[in-house]
Amino acid sequence: MAALSSMAISCLQSHSRNESYFLAYKPSQFSKPLFINPSLNKPRVSISFCLKPSDNDEMQIRQESAGEEEEEYWVVTAVRSRYNEIVIVDTVASRYLLLDSTKNVHSLVNKGGQNWTGCYWDEFSSLPPIIPNGPIAIYGLGGGTAARLMLELWPSIQLEGWEIDEILIEKARGYLGLSELEKPTSKGGSLRVHVDDALSPSQDVSGRYAGIIVDLFADGKVLDQLQQVPIWLDLASRLMPNGRIMVNCAGIEEEKAATNGKPQLLLGDSVWEMNSTIKILSEAFPGQVSWKRTPDSQGLNFLALTGGLPHLSDWSKKVPIRLSETVQQWKLCETS
Repeated sequence: MAALSSMAISCLQSHSRNESYFLAYKPSQFSKPLFINPSLNKPRVSISFCLKPSDNDEMQIRQESAGEEEEEYWVVTAVRSRYNEIVIVDTVASRYLLLDSTKNVHSLVNKGGQNWTGCYWDEFSSLPPIIPNGPIAIYGLGGGTAARLMLELWPSIQLEGWEIDEILIEKARGYLGLSELEKPTSKGGSLRVHVDDALSPSQDVSGRYAGIIVDLFADGKVLDQLQQVPIWLDLASRLMPNGRIMVNCAGIEEEKAATNGKPQLLLGDSVWEMNSTIKILSEAFPGQVSWKRTPDSQGLNFLALTGGLPHLSDWSKKVPIRLSETVQQWKLCETS
């Protein structure tokens, strides 16, 4: 997840009477998780919207405070579902999906056909070479950002994306190109979308997946259910032999804002112990969890990987060159 920078607000006609809302914008400090789109090169802030019914069809937007540098963006659609406040915004370079009260970015689509994001989504594309042949589940599909790059890099891959919010999927199909990802690739790869609760016990089908990507958040935090050992054991039961789970674990709550509103970076091989999700994973799979941290420019997110530390040199040779250096940054979780 990420946040956009301060931008000048423009008005856009709503596409439906049911999508007419009043949106108030103000910049604020990121909630975790986060990332920066390098092309924006602006201070890290999130966009806070307050959705309220409007009396007319036109999208009304009020800018409550402006940043020092401004870049135009347009609200494409905004609607409240059972699970989310959903806002899709455009900039010149990209389109973003903002969710829930934090309005962190949960998906992005770059314009011009570039599917690399410079963010943790790219890391998920390193998973296929270190798992058996078989389908990969994405729990927390959002608008399909991770799936889009994975299908480009591994066009024969079979993906199953899970998202609980039916309206979010509807908007992603209409505005984020998700429907195109559901069509088979030239190599037979595909994305099958499930609108359901990925963590429901009814989904426990033993040995179903070669890999599972977990990117499940609400209100800027990893889902509370994922702070329990039994749920991870249930998810592991869905894996084929030698299958792996890769997890977006967000950041460290204890990190305090330093100068210029930037979080203080905590370093060291045991820093993973300050991330609650990785700690739970390590309890569930002792000695079998690896971790890495994205750089400050990508949001300081932690990632975790089950199944023990892969042979990093071999792994590096099997991924696209853009990922070859980053996969060598994985470390086994070892207590201090």
